[in-house]
Amino acid sequence: MPVERIDTLVIGGGQAGLAMSYRLKQRGLAHLVLERRRIAERWRSERWDGLKFQFPNWSVRLPDFPYPHADPDGFATSGDILAYINAYADFVAPPIRCGVAVTRLRCCDGASGLVAETSDGTIEASNVVVATGPYQRPAIPALLDDGSGIFQVHASQYQNPDQLPPGAVLVVGAGASGAQIAEELLRAGRRVYLSLGAHTRLPRRYRGRDLIWWLSAIGIDQTTVEARGPSRLLPVITGAYGGHTIDFRRFAAEGITLLGRVTAAGNGTIDIAPDLAASLASGDAVYLAFLEIVDAHVKQHGLDFPDDPEARAMLPDPRCVSEPLRRLDLRGSGIHSLVSATGYAVDFGWIDIPVLDPRGEPRHVNGITDVPGLYFLGLQWLSKMSSSFLSGVGDDAAVLAEHIASRR
Repeated sequence: MPVERIDTLVIGGGQAGLAMSYRLKQRGLAHLVLERRRIAERWRSERWDGLKFQFPNWSVRLPDFPYPHADPDGFATSGDILAYINAYADFVAPPIRCGVAVTRLRCCDGASGLVAETSDGTIEASNVVVATGPYQRPAIPALLDDGSGIFQVHASQYQNPDQLPPGAVLVVGAGASGAQIAEELLRAGRRVYLSLGAHTRLPRRYRGRDLIWWLSAIGIDQTTVEARGPSRLLPVITGAYGGHTIDFRRFAAEGITLLGRVTAAGNGTIDIAPDLAASLASGDAVYLAFLEIVDAHVKQHGLDFPDDPEARAMLPDPRCVSEPLRRLDLRGSGIHSLVSATGYAVDFGWIDIPVLDPRGEPRHVNGITDVPGLYFLGLQWLSKMSSSFLSGVGDDAAVLAEHIASRR
C-alpha cells in the first residue's frame, strides 16, 4: 500500500480536532483529520442519560459558532451538546475520515516529519496535532475483586439508576461527575455513600452572576499553567436540577453518607482514611476565598451587584463528619453497587516518540513540543485554565495553527 503524504494530520474528531481543522482552514493550510470511531464519540457513548453540562448555555461556544439556546441561564443535556458538536462539524466541513485508528506515531526514518501508522495505511506528515482529549482511559481503582458480588461501573459507563441492582450505592470520587451521579441516585430513592477527598468547591452563582461569568470577568479563567501552582483540580460544579452550588454538608443533610478516601478494600469491606473533615474544611476555604476575591473585585470596580450573605451560610457538620466511619462492611450496609467516579488517565502508549514524561503525559509548552511539528490540543490546563473548557479549545487551536503556519 503506498504511503500517503499530507502537510498536517489532526488525530481526533471531537471538539478539539474540529476546532483545529477550522483554524487550519482559516489559514488555508492543507490537513486531514482522523477519528477512530465517530465524531464526538465520547459524547455519544461515555455520558450518562441524566448528565447536565456544567456551563450555562450563554457561555458555550466553539470558534465562530455559538451554542443556540432559548434559555441563556439553562444547562444543556449531553444529547444537546452532541447535537451541537455535530452541527459544528457540518459548519466546519473538515476533511475527516472516521473509523480510522492511529496505532503508532513515530518520527520519519532519517528525515524530518512524522509517520502515522493507521488501520487504513501509513501517512507521512510534516505536522501532527494530537487532539484526542484528556478523557482517554478510565482511571479505575482496584478496590474489589470480581468475586465480591458487587456490581461495579466507572462513571464513563454509568447510564442511570435503573442500570444498578437494587440496594445502596457506594460512589467513589466527588468531582463534578461523582457529585452529580450521587445526587441523581439519591433523588431516585437510593441509599448513597459518597467517598470524597481533596476538591475545589466554588459557588454556582454569587451576587446574581454565574461562576463562569465571574471567572471571565475577573480573568481567573486566563490563569496560566505557570501561575496555577501544583493543583490541577477543577471546580466541583453542576448544571443538574437548574444548577446549584455543590454543598456536601447539604448532601449529608438530605441523606447521603459522606466518607473519607477509600484506602483499602478486601473481603467485602473498605477501609476509610480519617480525612473527611479536613477535605471539607479545605474545600470550604477555597470557596470562601473565592467569595472574597469576587467581593474585592466588585468593590474595586464600583460594580452594582447585590450582597449575597446566604452564600456564606454553612450547615453544621453532620454525624458522618463528626463521627466518621473508618471501615464499611458493604454487604452489611446493603451496598450492592459501586460507581467509580475517579476520573481518567491519558493513554499515549501509541506515540513512539520521546515526548512523554514518566507519568505518560506529554511534555509541551502551550501544546507545542520540542519535537518539530508535533503538537497536543484539548488537554486540561494545556495553556491556561480555560483550556479545560469546551469554549477554550478554539484559542489554543489558533495558537497552534499560527505556529504550524510559521513552519512553512
